[in-house]
Amino acid sequence: MKTEQALEHVTAVVRESGTSFYWAMRLLPRYKRDAMYAVYAFCRVVDDIADDPGEEAEKLRRLADWRVEIERLYAGRPQMPVSFALIEPIDQFDLRKETFLAVIEGMEIDSSASVRMPSVSALEDYCDRVACAVGRLSNSIFGVDETLGDPVAKSLGQALQLTNILRDLHEDAEIDRLYVPNDMLSAYDIPPADVKLVIRHPRFPEICEELAAVARRRYADAELALAQCDRRTMKPAIMMMQNYRRILNKLVARGWERLDSPVSLSKQQKLWLLLRYALI
Repeated sequence: MKTEQALEHVTAVVRESGTSFYWAMRLLPRYKRDAMYAVYAFCRVVDDIADDPGEEAEKLRRLADWRVEIERLYAGRPQMPVSFALIEPIDQFDLRKETFLAVIEGMEIDSSASVRMPSVSALEDYCDRVACAVGRLSNSIFGVDETLGDPVAKSLGQALQLTNILRDLHEDAEIDRLYVPNDMLSAYDIPPADVKLVIRHPRFPEICEELAAVARRRYADAELALAQCDRRTMKPAIMMMQNYRRILNKLVARGWERLDSPVSLSKQQKLWLLLRYALI
């Protein structure tokens, strides 16, 4: 496959996904933008495998195929369109194989027929795989030094993923997923067995408030870490932070009694964020 075809493919994946990160990536120089599209497309493909309504064994098999494909990619013999688009970014930005494999590990967790987090530590490990690892790949492309970028990836990745978890509680419960750790449920005397009963428990809103407070602290940590970086270099990360921080605030304002009431930013709010932070 030609490089141009591979780039067209990953660009289409990003555009069709409807991600709010699309416009943040559009602010990057072309060579960095193409690299980010390739990384995002990889994340989108493996995430779609985990979210497919198929059997767990089949999803794990397809993710195992991606493990093999990553090995082929780093050996210079990729076969999939997304992998072809990653050939140049891997060399140009020194993207690490273990970071791609960490993302796949996170998707393997999501592929389970029933998802539970046994502890806060397990939740942190999960966040590291599905969110912080993506941040580390992104920082390499943005061009920020690891000593400055890794604290951003860790704190912002946790903040974004906790916001996703709080936003998707009702939707996840419908497919027997619960990312609230069992040790937190135990602390509030909530039996963890039936997810739909868990999220309707009278004390569950207290857990949501606790997790929202953790997310807020992580956003504050990310803001401090970003202040140590060149703001123009980290513009996409800043835009994502501001986007998701506002979603968290809207979740808190909605409350935790109506989890089936969706929360998102309006097109006007997204446009305002784009215009404001494009000028950094």
